[in-house]
Amino acid sequence: MEMNTSSNSGNNNRGEYIVSDGVRLQDSCSYCKSAGRTSIFHGSWADSLTVDDYQDLLDRGWRRSGSVLYKPEMEKTCCPSYTIRLRASDFVPSKEQRRVSRRMQRFVDGALEVKKSVEAIEDPSICASACNEVSSLGPKETSSVLKKEKNMGDHITDYLSEQVNKVIWTCRESGQIPFSVQLPKASVKKVSQSKTKLLVEGAENLMYSSNIAFQIAATIRQAQSIAKDASQSAEDNPLSPKIISEKIAASLDQLVKINGLSIRACNGHINFYTAATQTSPNKDSHTATSSQESAIGRKGCSLRNSSVHPHGKRRRLEIHLKRSSFDPEEFALYRRYQINVHNDTPDDVSESSYRMFLVDTPLLPVQPSGDDRVPPCGFGSFHQQYVIDGHLVAVGVIDILPKCLSSKYFFWDPDFAYLSLGKYSALQEIGWVKENEVYCP
Repeated sequence: MEMNTSSNSGNNNRGEYIVSDGVRLQDSCSYCKSAGRTSIFHGSWADSLTVDDYQDLLDRGWRRSGSVLYKPEMEKTCCPSYTIRLRASDFVPSKEQRRVSRRMQRFVDGALEVKKSVEAIEDPSICASACNEVSSLGPKETSSVLKKEKNMGDHITDYLSEQVNKVIWTCRESGQIPFSVQLPKASVKKVSQSKTKLLVEGAENLMYSSNIAFQIAATIRQAQSIAKDASQSAEDNPLSPKIISEKIAASLDQLVKINGLSIRACNGHINFYTAATQTSPNKDSHTATSSQESAIGRKGCSLRNSSVHPHGKRRRLEIHLKRSSFDPEEFALYRRYQINVHNDTPDDVSESSYRMFLVDTPLLPVQPSGDDRVPPCGFGSFHQQYVIDGHLVAVGVIDILPKCLSSKYFFWDPDFAYLSLGKYSALQEIGWVKENEVYCP
């Protein structure tokens, strides 16, 4: 199929683009891992395509994977996918998003240590034991130690959330939780001492908790209620929050070794307990001397092992925007990401599949024209590289179009998981759009 139309992005002729006839396809689903061909969509192969025409297709529900254009049959496919559209000029960051930005700034300033933070995350007992010892030598010292404890606590909750999500995926693969629904991400929160006093006996050691079982149960009920062939009532669903939390807690206890923390399900909640009672920094708290602070350091909460590193070396964060092309360093990072984060087998992550998915593009590049209609980088397909001190840590695959920035995929170095690079990249992309709205209002 060939079409010739006019352009409005930098030149007055869109030129020729070539797209093969579309077909209706059925395939296995990479989201719910269904055994049958339950993913239903229309697909076409594009040899070349202008950014204006792809923008029009995007606005009509089409997307691209490499040079393949596809549009899901939303009413029939097993896992409908919805594009998240955001008007960048109206965006206001949430508290969590601001926290991600501040964490990255601390990291760049040398206040967040890479290796030592990872070591602490791998052994949450470090903070469970050592961070109970809070210095009360003076307001300044106390504030410093409390800041260290807070930062370490953030890393531990991130780590626990990641482990819970991995176990949920394992439960789905084993059939304990149905594959047919898109489940929410788990979040583990630190439990304040004021709340633990209101709980049942034994809760004085409760440190962290997650309510993901309630969210999963609600998602399953909602999916059943809107399914056309759903005939069972809510009472027919055996997966109550209590049962789900018990399954997850049991799997966590078997599959994940978290030193210093025990895991139990309690009335639908997944709780993490310490062996010793948590103390608070009041007048009855333990007072740490300078020698005791050194001992704390050996356990993991001093500057040596904690996330706080006031006098650390500043780091250089660079974000490079380059046209889509194969880069061996990017492929090595992608391969490591897919294997470690998504549990792909090495055989599944080939160079050819990577090229087809994230390098190949039918979009005809538009070079900057010097006027106010094209941004300085031009239009087309790009890879946005995040480089820290010369080391590639993440790559965002994006299409820059006349009316939007389309974010296709993002992969990152698993060693930097605690920086929440996915969230950080989204904030950077929003910022880029705001800066370039003058060219594409």
